[in-house]
Amino acid sequence: MREVILDTETTGLNSDNGDRIVEIGCVELVDHVATGSTYHQYVNPERPMPDEAFQIHGLSDAFLSEFPIMTDIIDEFIEFIGLAPLVIHNAEFDLRFLNAELARLDKPALKINRAIDTVRLAREKFPGVSVSLNALCKRFSIDNSSRSFHGALLDAHLLASVYLELVGGKQRGFELSPKGIANEVIATDGNRRDSRNFAVKDEELKAHARFVTKITKPIWNN
Repeated sequence: MREVILDTETTGLNSDNGDRIVEIGCVELVDHVATGSTYHQYVNPERPMPDEAFQIHGLSDAFLSEFPIMTDIIDEFIEFIGLAPLVIHNAEFDLRFLNAELARLDKPALKINRAIDTVRLAREKFPGVSVSLNALCKRFSIDNSSRSFHGALLDAHLLASVYLELVGGKQRGFELSPKGIANEVIATDGNRRDSRNFAVKDEELKAHARFVTKITKPIWNN
């Protein structure tokens, strides 16, 4: 089963008032194992960056001006996520922003029912306590020391580790490969060994016969 861990950074909290996405980060899982395949893109929001948002993710107007606008990257993003379920921390927020961007470009919206919200999963598992990403990393002993700023790809990697803990841990079975099975060794004419003849000596046959006579009520006589 393919899933995509997804996170975004934005210029603010309100997509209806013109706030835009400035960074997208995705991590691919197959059968709850990270494949190493990722998608990461900074996006020029075509609007100034408010200081409040800059303090959260550190992405300045000058930095983002060097990157493509949403029109230029949206197809690559859509291709990467495909039809996979999207694992998102506070899914409603990210999907609202993503759908606002898709609507501007006349692209189909992402349906909420394809999202797996790790905030909801965490609240069900740990009611009444903080379920922020930092709090969950601490609970599961996941190293987030490099998270001085919010960053979409870094947060997606951290969320992947958190998600695997929320659904039962990284090794819920004895999976040895992304598909949960070890590589098979297939016998072929090229790797079969020649049969070997282990002849039994007369002394060994006589010793075995003497041993058998000492067995009380052998099952082969039943």
